[in-house]
Amino acid sequence: MKARRRSRDAKLELLGGVPLFRACSKRDLSRIAALVDEVDVPKGRVLTRQGEPGWEFFVIADGEARAAMRGRGTSPLRRGSFFGEMSLLDGGPRSATVTAETDMHLLVLSSRNFSALIDDVPGVGRRVLKVLAERLRNAERGQPAH
Repeated sequence: MKARRRSRDAKLELLGGVPLFRACSKRDLSRIAALVDEVDVPKGRVLTRQGEPGWEFFVIADGEARAAMRGRGTSPLRRGSFFGEMSLLDGGPRSATVTAETDMHLLVLSSRNFSALIDDVPGVGRRVLKVLAERLRNAERGQPAH
């Protein structure tokens, strides 16, 4: 993964355009900008592997990925989608293998920074939990989880 540096204003603009962070104040976006790393990955890169430990939370800023659970693909993950939160919330292994379908630009939080984000910006924590609940309900119905 290749890290990318951009100006503070450009990073705030990028974060404000991501649905997970869209309702955040400028102050919250500044806090998030201090926590998140920007990373470019090539098409074909495996970002998470089902059953392995997880140490990062990912938000797609640009590009597309596909998640597979037990070898079966789910719906595509696009700009604004996020993944990796379950392992960070419960300490368990990754629940899916996620692979870049295109070249991607990602916002990445380490487990420590993810915890700080959840503590410091409660609105983001609520949004993460809401999407997690939606995924669980869809899984119970046998629909794609992402």
